[in-house]
Amino acid sequence: LEKMTDLVAVWEVALSDGVHKIEFEHGTTSGKRVVYVDGKEEIRKEWMFKLVGKETFTVGASKTKATINIDAVSGFAYEYTLEINGKSLKKHMENRLKTTNTWVLNLDGTDYRVVLEKDTMDVWCNGQKLETAGEFVEDGTETHFSLGDHSCCIKAVSSGKRKEGIIHTLIVDDREIPEAVE
Repeated sequence: LEKMTDLVAVWEVALSDGVHKIEFEHGTTSGKRVVYVDGKEEIRKEWMFKLVGKETFTVGASKTKATINIDAVSGFAYEYTLEINGKSLKKHMENRLKTTNTWVLNLDGTDYRVVLEKDTMDVWCNGQKLETAGEFVEDGTETHFSLGDHSCCIKAVSSGKRKEGIIHTLIVDDREIPEAVE
């Protein structure tokens, strides 16, 4: 295995199907460009005369579009920025806070990362979209699913405040799970 001597950037990107690691090698003498997603080589270009530009690829089960921008800062210094779906990584993360809820828990020795996509009400766990059953209840909605032998439910209840909107709570075996901050 060739050592990554030209590794210039590493990013962690949280998506519904998990947190993905993106690594970028840039040989500023050879113009080599290599992109790895979760340790797997996605793009390799050995000789490039143009040292600036962009590389576009997809990440995760939902094939989310990602672009690495290579810009010259000064002399032989370069800046590398990652865009997810056309937004800076920072904007992507801020947007995810608004559009998803994430919970991390351990049941019977197994770690689970549960993600609710608020716009579609899709529930993901450890990279898989789960089968769910939704129902209307007195104070909102409940989305039911199971993890192993455990019955789970995401309750959606109005906060009563327009700015806060709807509050989503994960209940596993009648126990409330605190939301994770990624």
